[in-house]
Amino acid sequence: MPLTTLSVRMDEDVKRRFDFFCASVGMSATVAVNVFARTVLRENRIPFDILGNDDPFYSEPNQRHLTKVISDIEAGRNLATHELIRVGDDE
Repeated sequence: MPLTTLSVRMDEDVKRRFDFFCASVGMSATVAVNVFARTVLRENRIPFDILGNDDPFYSEPNQRHLTKVISDIEAGRNLATHELIRVGDDE
């Protein structure tokens, strides 16, 4: 199978740490990128979750709050209901 080159630009520290990690698990960065690409093609998706840091829903404080609320509901506490606030509703 013919080979080609993929050139990727990244922060020098990220590259150094990535190379170190890859070596620690017995592979090169090239092998790791090939594993990633083959997994993307096999699964037809990025093989991990990508979360935006700017979405407050995924913030650590909100996730802790939601975990507590779920726990309270499962324990029969905090059964108050609230109206849904819809973004863009003029009413």
